[in-house]
Amino acid sequence: MKKEMLLVIVSFFLISLTMITGVYAIEENHKAVTISKQETDLTGDGQNETIMLKGVADQEDESYLKRIYIEISASNGRTYSFPLESGSKASLKLVDLNHDGLKDLFANVLTGDSSGDVINYLYSLKNFVRTDLTVPEPLEMDAKFKNGYKAEIKLHNTGKSYQFDLKNRKEYYKKLGFYYRGKLNEPMELTVNTYNHVEPIQIDNQRIGLKGEQKVTGIANADTIAYVESIWYYDRGQWKLFKAEVKPS
Repeated sequence: MKKEMLLVIVSFFLISLTMITGVYAIEENHKAVTISKQETDLTGDGQNETIMLKGVADQEDESYLKRIYIEISASNGRTYSFPLESGSKASLKLVDLNHDGLKDLFANVLTGDSSGDVINYLYSLKNFVRTDLTVPEPLEMDAKFKNGYKAEIKLHNTGKSYQFDLKNRKEYYKKLGFYYRGKLNEPMELTVNTYNHVEPIQIDNQRIGLKGEQKVTGIANADTIAYVESIWYYDRGQWKLFKAEVKPS
């Protein structure tokens, strides 16, 4: 009986060892790759940090990064890691967006293909303290179809309204039953998307801000009505709207 128990224990140990070895083999075959590498003083101590944007490819689809993160080898000997969302593409820019004289970490991740969502990140490491500066929230707006094959977008932040003539699409809308003799069969809102693009932009000689773009669509994602651009600058711990513009598609 003791021999049988010993054989069971040994067998279980060998199976477990094989599984662990297999896991390590998989991890070895899917090491993190460096997407970008840069050096600058992020902390303010006068010495450069090494900043790397890294990703680990998915085992089944190597074009997709199942793990993305920023790794910083700091001048104090410590390593700082900033995990990001998984996605198909990622980029990192070093730019002073809070105007403290030190570069900040501005990263974005495309979560799907070219039509997927973009997630943005903004961090500071001044004095070796990790601070999440975040990015400004997308603009809030009321957007709806109107009678006469028209659409209207009203921005909450500015109170301005914008009108759009959609007569070139009326046959399409009529076939789908949204309009009858130029009148809406029922009230319909447009779809206001989150940012599809955010990038640093020079506002004036002294300030760098962020420009975001949102797409407003009608009955489908391909039915683009307008693009809404907003420019923001960081002031006293918060983002302020510098300018907003609505452009027809």
